[in-house]
Amino acid sequence: MPHTPPVLLEVDDRIATVTLNRPQAMNALDPESVAALRDIWARVNDDPGIWVAIVTGAGESAFCSGADLKKSIPQQPGAPGRNIADVFQPGGRGSLDDGIQVWKPIIAAVDGYCLGAGLTLLSVTDFRIASHTSVFGLPEVRRGIFPTLGATHRLYRQLPHAIAMELILYGDNLTAQQALQYGLINRVVDSNQVMRRAREAAQRFTAGAPLTQRAIKESVIRGHGLPLEDAMRLESMLAFATRQTEDAAEGPKAFAEKRDPVYKGR
Repeated sequence: MPHTPPVLLEVDDRIATVTLNRPQAMNALDPESVAALRDIWARVNDDPGIWVAIVTGAGESAFCSGADLKKSIPQQPGAPGRNIADVFQPGGRGSLDDGIQVWKPIIAAVDGYCLGAGLTLLSVTDFRIASHTSVFGLPEVRRGIFPTLGATHRLYRQLPHAIAMELILYGDNLTAQQALQYGLINRVVDSNQVMRRAREAAQRFTAGAPLTQRAIKESVIRGHGLPLEDAMRLESMLAFATRQTEDAAEGPKAFAEKRDPVYKGR
């Protein structure tokens, strides 16, 4: 019987679609899928033919239900888990939420459960579309597990204080409408519209100047938490770099000629 890849990658029209492909396990992340994601995010980052990525889950029940506890978490105190030396290795394990930095726009298309590691994955995306039936949460604390991969930092920065602390310390879930209300996601749509709307958003991104988009994203993320004068210095240097690109000349030229710009990513 042929092996089914735990993560799928399709590239079409400058858009990469990354699909967590373990629907029988509600797309929970096991070591094999984590390794596959590491390689895929490196491809998304390095491939000049990819301008934007969509990440989603196979099936109709989950985007990602978290880590596969049967495979990823030691069952006994003191049992071997992640190598202690990894803690001191810069760059983590190379996943999107633990190491690799991808400045290309990333869209999350959520239909169903988005829990634990799924929510931390969502927290490093830039544009988020979810179905009405989607559910968001960090259940780790109820299992005696410390939520990592930025869960206690990114979500705290993206949600109001009281909501973030309730989510992290109670382990309760947010509905899609609550997630929208608190600004965790951008859109709530019907289940059968999630991927179509995500694709439309991706096409809007690919219509823009990709190098400028990446520089803007890097400025926002790297600048967060910096003193204002340092953040503005970073912004100024990145803006200067983008002005040296061919696309920076194409935008004003197209405006003057009353036509749509044709960006090339250079």
